[in-house]
Amino acid sequence: MNEMKAVVAHGPADLRVDTVPVPTPGPGEVLMQVAYAGICGSDLGYAFKGASGTAILHDPLVLGHEISGTVVEVGDDVDPALVGVKASAYPATVVGDDVLPEHIAKRHNLYPSVRYFGSAAMRPHTDGGMCEFKVMRADQLRPLPAGLDLKRAALAEPLAVALHAINRTRDYLADGVAGKTVLVNGAGPIGLLVVAGAKALGAARVVAADMAEPALKRARELGADATVLVGTEKLPGDVEVVFESSGAPGALGGVLQAVARGGLLIQVGNLPADEVKAVLGQLVTREITWAGSFRFVDEMDQALALLADGLYVDPLMSHEFPIEEAVEAFNVAADRTTGSSKVMIKIS
Repeated sequence: MNEMKAVVAHGPADLRVDTVPVPTPGPGEVLMQVAYAGICGSDLGYAFKGASGTAILHDPLVLGHEISGTVVEVGDDVDPALVGVKASAYPATVVGDDVLPEHIAKRHNLYPSVRYFGSAAMRPHTDGGMCEFKVMRADQLRPLPAGLDLKRAALAEPLAVALHAINRTRDYLADGVAGKTVLVNGAGPIGLLVVAGAKALGAARVVAADMAEPALKRARELGADATVLVGTEKLPGDVEVVFESSGAPGALGGVLQAVARGGLLIQVGNLPADEVKAVLGQLVTREITWAGSFRFVDEMDQALALLADGLYVDPLMSHEFPIEEAVEAFNVAADRTTGSSKVMIKIS
């Protein structure tokens, strides 16, 4: 096969399923036949706005960084035994020879220059894995544990994002979320995975808040002990650990009010790149610790282990479309009135 299908963003509201050449793995690389890809918020940004945060689309870009598949070919200097291995893919590549300061030496997500599958942050852009075959370095493979299927394995990347946010609590609390009451504000895919991950890592009680009842239903299915319908019901108060996963600046005031005095707020929702209005005085008067969480470090291994161990995430995957219907898949993912959460594309 010399040609393959790929989901390509050409500009704002110009998403296409193109036919492109099948790539060939070079030295140190493998060719993965992609099985599944999940649609992320950044994919939606490129597809509908031609941008994700500060990253602007200048050239056609193959989308997708939440993928799984099977190795079908290897390049020179790669163990041929990898052919046939089922894996997820670590989507990041550090660029340059900068040396991180000692206090963040192991936090590769904070490296000053990183290429990421399906990202327009650099030029040339970095094509993603929403295509039938994807070339990557062999060390980007994350082989699947026994018993983990390819569809659930495609959730390893977003689950790693959620787990990194949860693990960030250990920078401030010796036991992290274990034994704590937790509030998750925003029950989109990442928020839902924070709910599931927090329960798996020992949180005593998890409350999920969102403006949409279908999202809250999923939160309950994934282990939330209670839910709050934002706009109708009030957020709880005096919460020890809060995860803000909506990324909505308008939510910050109420979220800060929910954090206990001396409590911890982890910001995992990606806030807008432009200026926002927010009343932040409670950070001072309540002595709240507000910490950011960006992508992940090595939590994909933890994610795959939890998924293989039976972490229940199935309700998150609300829709599935074949790659030929990728445009419709994106429309469904962008429209919360459809009840969509994580929309999956079956590639091959």
